[in-house]
Amino acid sequence: MAIILNIETATRVCSVGVSIDGKLIALRESHTQNSHAEQITLFVQEVLNKSSITTKELDAVAVSKGPGSYTGLRIGVSTAKGFCYGLDIPLIGINTLESMANGMINLINKSDNLATKNVLVCPMIDARRMEVYSSVFSMSLNVIEETMAKIIDSFSYNKLLNSNKIYFAGDGAEKCKQSLSQKQNAIFLDDFHPSVSHLCSIADKKFNTDDFENPAYFEPYYLKDFVAGISKVKGLRM
Repeated sequence: MAIILNIETATRVCSVGVSIDGKLIALRESHTQNSHAEQITLFVQEVLNKSSITTKELDAVAVSKGPGSYTGLRIGVSTAKGFCYGLDIPLIGINTLESMANGMINLINKSDNLATKNVLVCPMIDARRMEVYSSVFSMSLNVIEETMAKIIDSFSYNKLLNSNKIYFAGDGAEKCKQSLSQKQNAIFLDDFHPSVSHLCSIADKKFNTDDFENPAYFEPYYLKDFVAGISKVKGLRM
């Protein structure tokens, strides 16, 4: 029996949960932007209390490793590594887009049990400016298009959309609607949000196959370099 603390801070959502054998038993999350640092340790304590599990009973910590928000990733990964070091338990890193795709597939299957053939899912994370972080998966969670940062236009995914329905979701998909919504086979899941509930089953599989990260060397998957904005604090502007 694997008891795993799961952390998702790669997106606007700060989400923390406890799972047993891949099934979520306690969840705490917030969609308040830029609140990860002040909420994450509180959420960890709340889900542990709710599940009546102590830190000593944890078998591993799973964290959404990116791509995503630079600051959010630093907060989530540093928190996860801290627990792993302190408790001497394994660290599991999970691609954020894979986790989102897993959640999208579960959502689609609930609404349409026949949606398995010629159907793909494309989770998207806003990468600022005109870019999104995206990847394309089959309904069995096989990678069709690798994770990348890309600019979406009216020609994007044309080849795949010619023979497949593609479900798009995530805050990156929102800004791509104008370019993609006119395509017949493009479908948008507006009610979908990233959550640790989507990564629990993946984390459990990785735990059972000893697919762990080395906490000493593990770094978030930023995908592209961090670009600092102009400080809004008087006296810190260059």
